[in-house]
Amino acid sequence: MSYIDNIRKCVPYTPGEQPQRKVIKLNTNECPYPPSPEVEKVFKSFDTEALRKYPDPVCKDLVHSIAEYYGLKDEEVFVGVGSDDVLSMCFLTFFAGKKPVIFPDITYSFYDVWADVYRIPYEQIPLKEDFSLDPEDYIGRENGGIVIANPNAPTGVLESLDAIERIVKANPDSMVIVDEAYIDFGGETAIPLISKYENVIITRTMSKSRALAGLRVGYAFGNAKAIKYLNDVKFSVNSYTMNMPALAAGKAAIEDDVYFKDITSRVINTREWTKEQLRSLGFTFRDSMTNFVFATSETVVNRDGSMKAVFEGLKEKDIYVRFFDKPILKNYLRISIGTDEEMRAFIDALKPMLP
Repeated sequence: MSYIDNIRKCVPYTPGEQPQRKVIKLNTNECPYPPSPEVEKVFKSFDTEALRKYPDPVCKDLVHSIAEYYGLKDEEVFVGVGSDDVLSMCFLTFFAGKKPVIFPDITYSFYDVWADVYRIPYEQIPLKEDFSLDPEDYIGRENGGIVIANPNAPTGVLESLDAIERIVKANPDSMVIVDEAYIDFGGETAIPLISKYENVIITRTMSKSRALAGLRVGYAFGNAKAIKYLNDVKFSVNSYTMNMPALAAGKAAIEDDVYFKDITSRVINTREWTKEQLRSLGFTFRDSMTNFVFATSETVVNRDGSMKAVFEGLKEKDIYVRFFDKPILKNYLRISIGTDEEMRAFIDALKPMLP
């Protein structure tokens, strides 16, 4: 027997490519605009001498600003190193039973990775043919927890708040995690549910609509009891998860509502223009309520067997989109929304590749 036998083996999550040269980057759903000017002020005035000390473990100022913005109590807010860290803590905290956690078969591909690494049993529920979720699939099914991304990734499909509430209400003995990474680009949030049900946690990120992907700031909402459970696990893993610059910048970003609304509306407008252009080129897709479009072309798929050739052709022109080389998904490209200029360049590059 060797130490190899004691290693926890897992298949890691594969993030989108991060090229280190200038390209049109439409592959990882980042914000195409810079962070709030208030964030820039934070860095210009930041006292680096303070870095010799540990950051505030309870992240008091950031938690309070988030709670105040959403009309919640401080004890109803949890923060972490991006929503990936927050979701990871949710898996570790709420899915410690023996029954399988359930989530869609087409969704954020980190869910099954966390389940595997934490040795959590799970079951993936097929979406309907149109990529929508059937709430009945999550009602009356024995489970140890439920995870739903709404709007979903990579499909962009938004489920109604009524559908989400039906699932939460029908599973009082299971924690339901609602991943709202993209809710700022369209749709109705599930935040009102936390005052009605103990078994719901809503996760968010500042990576998309607040342009802080490089700092990693995530947060969650839930009733005070659930948030305490999350903090108990967090403090059992690492008390100082968030650094001082991230705490200060996150606070500045959440408090600049004018800038937040400006850049999200710009992304939404560009998204709608991109949809029109893609439709005119024969692409089809479910209506996206995110900062990306998950699109396919029947003529391309019938010609090439997948969208890989278009993906590679765009990459040769220094335009990066996301291609998932998996059954069903390989017929689609996920196209992040960039600036107006970037999307025009994308459409112009795409046209000559089509049949």
